[in-house]
Amino acid sequence: MPPVHRVVVISTPPVSMFNIAIPEMLFGKVEIDGAPGYETLFCTAEPGPVRTSSGLDVHIPHGLDVIDTADTVIIAGAGSREDPDPRILAALRRAAADGKRIASICTGAFALAEAGLLDGRAATTYWTYTGELGDRYPSVDLQKDVLFVQDGTVLTSSGYAAGIDLCLHIIRTDYGAAVANGVARLTLVAPVRPGGQTQFTDTPLPPERGVSFACTRAWAMQHLDEPLTLTDLARNAGVSVRTLSRRFHAETGLSPLQWLLHQRIERARELLETTTLPMDRVARASGLGTADSMRLHIQRRLGLTPSAYRASFSRLTAVPAAAATV
Repeated sequence: MPPVHRVVVISTPPVSMFNIAIPEMLFGKVEIDGAPGYETLFCTAEPGPVRTSSGLDVHIPHGLDVIDTADTVIIAGAGSREDPDPRILAALRRAAADGKRIASICTGAFALAEAGLLDGRAATTYWTYTGELGDRYPSVDLQKDVLFVQDGTVLTSSGYAAGIDLCLHIIRTDYGAAVANGVARLTLVAPVRPGGQTQFTDTPLPPERGVSFACTRAWAMQHLDEPLTLTDLARNAGVSVRTLSRRFHAETGLSPLQWLLHQRIERARELLETTTLPMDRVARASGLGTADSMRLHIQRRLGLTPSAYRASFSRLTAVPAAAATV
């Protein structure tokens, strides 16, 4: 059984309660072979009561020394973006020097930038503060319209719900798409929406800005194995193809066909992880056509062939293909 992955969340006053709740909620739902996949600890420079941005206090039990035992360090967003505690900056620099994975949620990116960990790196933060981050730290390669960004071992996310996308991405990186999508279902949030790294993730997706086509997207998810066209989607939505294309892109940041391709690759990944179906059946079930077509799309997007991806992320021992449902 693999060792439990330890995540340490740093709280700086006035910390966002939502920001510190996200890692606990998501990582706490991961089980691998009946055992926890993560242990989540919370720390701050002065253990004890820490003021939140809503005016309440939360009890943070650990000091910064627990960062030395972490596999992943996450700094939560706070109501203050000025003068981060020098002890926290020093702890972040030590963690980076040790090669730990480091992430920020929302305005936590300001502490990473102040520590020098975003110099020359792609990064993002809550959209309201991207201009401020860029002005104060011009050496940051600012990404203004993505959910999250990974540059090497450093990850940053935009505000609020994008922290959920960030944590689901971490889970997918560690345990695969099936586990991450399972956590999304348990917590009643959207499936994994990738944000902006090059390895094992997809094209950056901007935040969804509308829900008028939510029913059509849900319908398409139930028919991914069918040869859906723009006409099919427009008919379901009750609009013209031109209106569909324009408003779909405004809501999702992608054209309808780009969105479909992303969802089909996600479906193929989950089937590769959770079944022993032959490649041609995975391709048909995910709507990617043939095994050759699936290989082209997955290798282009992930840098791995479907067989290599299955070898890396499958958690099955021997499940007969005939027993798998699609």
